[in-house]
Amino acid sequence: MDPTQLSLVQAHAWLSSRQISARELTAAFLERIDRLNPRINAYITVDREGAMAAAQRADDRFRNGTATPLTGIPIGVKDLFCTENLTTTCGSKMLARFRPPYESTVTRKLKEAGAVILGKTNMDEFAMGSSNETSFFGPVRNPWDTERIPGGSSGGSAAALAARMAMATIGSDTGGSIRQPAALTGLTGLKPTYGRISRFGMIAFASSLDQAGPMTWTAEDAAIMLRVLAGHDPKDSTSIQAEVPDYVNTLVNRLDGLRIGIPEEYFPDSLDRETRHALEEAQQVLRDLGASMVSVSLPHTRYAIPTYYIIAPAEASSNLARYDGIRFGYRCEDPKDLKDLYTRTRSEGFGAEVKRRIMLGTYVLSSGYYDAYYRKAQKVRRLIARDFQDVYTGVDLLLTPTTPGTAFPLGEKKDDPVAMYLSDIFTINVNLAGLPGLSLPCGRDHQGLPIGMQLIAPVLKEERLLAAAHAFQSATPWHQRKPEL
Repeated sequence: MDPTQLSLVQAHAWLSSRQISARELTAAFLERIDRLNPRINAYITVDREGAMAAAQRADDRFRNGTATPLTGIPIGVKDLFCTENLTTTCGSKMLARFRPPYESTVTRKLKEAGAVILGKTNMDEFAMGSSNETSFFGPVRNPWDTERIPGGSSGGSAAALAARMAMATIGSDTGGSIRQPAALTGLTGLKPTYGRISRFGMIAFASSLDQAGPMTWTAEDAAIMLRVLAGHDPKDSTSIQAEVPDYVNTLVNRLDGLRIGIPEEYFPDSLDRETRHALEEAQQVLRDLGASMVSVSLPHTRYAIPTYYIIAPAEASSNLARYDGIRFGYRCEDPKDLKDLYTRTRSEGFGAEVKRRIMLGTYVLSSGYYDAYYRKAQKVRRLIARDFQDVYTGVDLLLTPTTPGTAFPLGEKKDDPVAMYLSDIFTINVNLAGLPGLSLPCGRDHQGLPIGMQLIAPVLKEERLLAAAHAFQSATPWHQRKPEL
């Protein structure tokens, strides 16, 4: 069997039994990257030397008995996690040559567990996008159909995994940027509770919404990843001080007694017909596993898009003010004066979508508009969170579509920002409320493209998501389907 087709759990068994070495496994993935990345464009930076050195250390750990479930596992990391002395670009010209002097908590934990970081995956510039077409390094292509988008902003992480150029990947989710690309590429994508995984060393887009998380083929693999990544970090003031469960041991094959809410607002008449059919079939599978479906309502859902696109750009405007051509990053040539330095550096260093969101965010924070827009959006955000709190008194999880349809062609929505923003209509509320959400494959459309469904849990109840997803995957084949490349 081709080792690049293994799940994380299977690979650990092979490594533990010496059926394959970490160096051999890593070399297999590097060879696949060499062959496929020119076509898919999933990686910005490939760290061959570092990966092989990490693989050698992993083999040493298997020999001396200190290996963990992630030791020797080849992983791709979204290019907004700072990696010491390894280029971290955030998909932008502004940081195209930036080599951080320190390590993010996420990548540090992966390295401590013995994982092999293959490189840094492509992404929408500063995580601003829903299709991975805004990257300075070019668009990422969906391995299921290379003329289609893989989703964004973690499209590089999704495409790398779907094309088997990594065994697992790390993404970030501000408004759906793990779950949406996972749905469009047939993967399991987990956005944990806000604060469950440290944001230290993660280049910020919108600080109150950003959350790191794993992308894997199975819920079991995601459980292993989350167990390593989760936990309080004193370097991150938003990091939650809460016990981290053993997510693998809470996985189940039956869902007897589980109450799953079906929010009426997430199933509008405009929902893609094939997506609706796949979700209806998924509900029947869950019933057969012992769960019950309950119709519920989240009345403030209709305000999600405008609320998000006030709060997120406002925070982005503040976070991106540091890129001024003076401290680090891109700097324009031969500035005439300080104003020219600021203006040309930012004009030349940022792409169109980033500039659009900075302008919008600056506007809603400006004198005379702060109360009318930003403060009001924060009040609506509380109402959205309260909807979820109320509904969880009667159900354990919520089930919704992840996306309105399957992957669309490259360029189809690039010049229509509003149409692009609506791609995340089913995922944004989860970030606004700080909840954990998970997308997993539940079907295919008539073109063979993956369809994803989303499960949403109360705060810090990731084990419910993973258990329900694992049970569903134990009864269905969708997570086993892989694109032919």
